[in-house]
Amino acid sequence: MPTDDVISPADFWEDRYASTDQVWSGRVNHALVQVVSTLTPGRSLDLGCGEGGDVVWLAQHGWNATGVDISVTATSRAAEAAKAAGVPDERIHFHAANLETWSPHEPYDLVTASFLQSPVDLPRADILARVVEHVVPGGHLLIVAHAGMPPWATHAHHHTFPTPDEEVAALGLDGWTTEIAEVRSREATGPEGQRAVLDDIVVLMRRP
Repeated sequence: MPTDDVISPADFWEDRYASTDQVWSGRVNHALVQVVSTLTPGRSLDLGCGEGGDVVWLAQHGWNATGVDISVTATSRAAEAAKAAGVPDERIHFHAANLETWSPHEPYDLVTASFLQSPVDLPRADILARVVEHVVPGGHLLIVAHAGMPPWATHAHHHTFPTPDEEVAALGLDGWTTEIAEVRSREATGPEGQRAVLDDIVVLMRRP
């Protein structure tokens, strides 16, 4: 495989998913549950949905849920997970797309991006700026991000780890209301069973 300095995000993530039977736990992100449980269900979009844990949960809790990921293998597994969970086809949708250029074709009440952070360079700010234009008035953007490297990380990420306030400022969403901007801690288990308490940035913003 090419080195991280020359491999594209699409190739990196497709190789990562294709090289193992499962990358993530399949469980929903705890911070997403905490935040989204307070919102009225509508149409949701999850950026970098991976193997679909968050999207399946959203569909099971009343959302018409769509997940987009850069990896074909990831979205195929996500569709299989939705089917195994008994989610009706009309409530859940997955697409593989190049996030660096992809734009939604529909409006959304909620856009989520959980750990949209990559060991290889990915224009995260540009991706978010393009997609939030499709959030309806009164809709929300939820970002959950690593506040630092997990102790078991094996790749040096190309991004920095901003504070919640820096994350809000970087989004540049003039007129939007910041409803949450904080660091939350959670217990986590690494790929070899390592236990640690990790800090996550949680940002919820509402479009006027």
